[in-house]
Amino acid sequence: MGLISKLPEQNVGMKKRVLFIVTVSEWGGAQQFLFKLIRGLSGKNLEFLVAVGNDGDGTFYNKLAGMINVVTLKQLKRNISPVSDIRALWEIKNLIEHWEPDTVFLNSSIAGFIGSAAVRFLVKSPKPRVIYRIGGWVFNDPKPKWERWLYILLEKISSRWKDVIVVNNLPDYRQADKYGIKPREKLELVYNGIDPYTLDLLPKEEARGLILDRIAKKTPAAYNPAYIVGTIANFYKTKGLEYLVRSAKLLLDKIRERDTGLKILYVIIGDGEERMNLEKTIKELNLKDNVFLFGRVENAHRYLPAFDVFVLPSLKEGHPWALIEAMAAKIPAVVTSVGANIDIIENGKNGLLVPPGNSEALAEAVELMLLNEHLRLKVAIGAHQTIVLNFDLNKMVSRIESLL
Repeated sequence: MGLISKLPEQNVGMKKRVLFIVTVSEWGGAQQFLFKLIRGLSGKNLEFLVAVGNDGDGTFYNKLAGMINVVTLKQLKRNISPVSDIRALWEIKNLIEHWEPDTVFLNSSIAGFIGSAAVRFLVKSPKPRVIYRIGGWVFNDPKPKWERWLYILLEKISSRWKDVIVVNNLPDYRQADKYGIKPREKLELVYNGIDPYTLDLLPKEEARGLILDRIAKKTPAAYNPAYIVGTIANFYKTKGLEYLVRSAKLLLDKIRERDTGLKILYVIIGDGEERMNLEKTIKELNLKDNVFLFGRVENAHRYLPAFDVFVLPSLKEGHPWALIEAMAAKIPAVVTSVGANIDIIENGKNGLLVPPGNSEALAEAVELMLLNEHLRLKVAIGAHQTIVLNFDLNKMVSRIESLL
């Protein structure tokens, strides 16, 4: 199999063993959850092994490598591939039987289905406990109707192979009940949590300067804007970034018509498979001096203070880390009404909510936030309080620990 020789020895002590499986090796929501969870559980009577799929840029794998035992599942892929998926079943089965975990903790839809199938049909007794955490149902992605119903059916069938399913937002919890997605033991709602006092944010002027200096090397005209509107996201279709770009065009055209001279820059920190499409849209709309694809940055949240407004234009979400980090950093946020966004944001009190897939509504909300200083200050304070009171890292860790 290629990874057995890399594994730690079989368990000879009394520590409970937990095998985490995640589909891709790039940094994303599931990866950030695992990283925070594992650090939060350090010092407990637990032993961890993380198995990471072969797709992605390796950021997550590399970040874990010096911290805990981590191996690569060469056959586990992001997209459905019958040959690779069958091989992944056996790869996971061999890993489980060799390392003998007490609990298998599955993250993402592909890992959830293949991992639970391996335990249910291939792994010999005694079988480990199976926990499946989903950061947003895949059937909520912008897919054809038949494909969404196929994913609902697969989640429903495979839910019987899992002991516990963990969701991170109330709409997903309600959908599980609606579609009969019922694990053997229980369905749990566990919100993401952070410690707002350990984010290690850059000072506003430093963060702003680093971003503008890099942009100005390519586009000198972009320097010294009045406002920076920004987001942090992987470039997936579900993130709705094209709607953000189109909303920038609408707002900038309105400002030009008023001839106020107000200068606004849009900065999108991240990268991914939609980069070429976004670059094409930016070029078509003549926004090369106004909208910038900044690329991936390590610890991207540290740059949040550079933004005057944070925007999350997602078409589908679980419980977005970037949003709660922005709120903890007291950055006023405009977000779409999907996933946990509607659990987190009270419209007008700690942020603004807009419908998904609506560039006009995005443009109007961003304009309102930029031009109303009182509103910005009000929602920034409310946002920080929301995170401190309701989305605590220790609470998230303890809730998950109780399930292992």
